[in-house]
Amino acid sequence: MTNKKKIEECIRDGLESYFTDLNGVEPAAMYEMILKVVERPLLDVVMKHADQNQSRAAEWLGINRNTLRRKLVEHKLIK
Repeated sequence: MTNKKKIEECIRDGLESYFTDLNGVEPAAMYEMILKVVERPLLDVVMKHADQNQSRAAEWLGINRNTLRRKLVEHKLIK
């Protein structure tokens, strides 16, 4: 099994649990919520593995370094 498939399965399982926990209540604004929930640990783990090197992490993520820095501040991962 590829890593992509494993990550996708974890997300799918989490979403299924989310709907179960809603117990019939309809969700709202899920898209933004999911992006925020996924983005913070993604940035945190990538920065850790990049030894806090923002240029390297931005390259790995395929985003601009300034965008990465803004997101790190937004998620309070740096000051």
